[in-house]
Amino acid sequence: MTLDQLKYELKKSDIPAASYSLSGGLPNEAYCLDSEPHQWIIYYSEKGKKNIIKTFASESDACIFFYSLLTK
Repeated sequence: MTLDQLKYELKKSDIPAASYSLSGGLPNEAYCLDSEPHQWIIYYSEKGKKNIIKTFASESDACIFFYSLLTK
């Protein structure tokens, strides 16, 4: 799964856009997906802090995990 496919699937699943960020950052009380050199990071952002959930080497693995996290 690519980032573009993830965006489409999240929208199709009616996941509230305020509950996540696909470009990192520090939105309050939201799950975030961020890319850094050589890794993808999934974390929960709360009160200006990153609580890292998991890191991945591939975009596909990160996107699949992120989708399953938000659709549980």
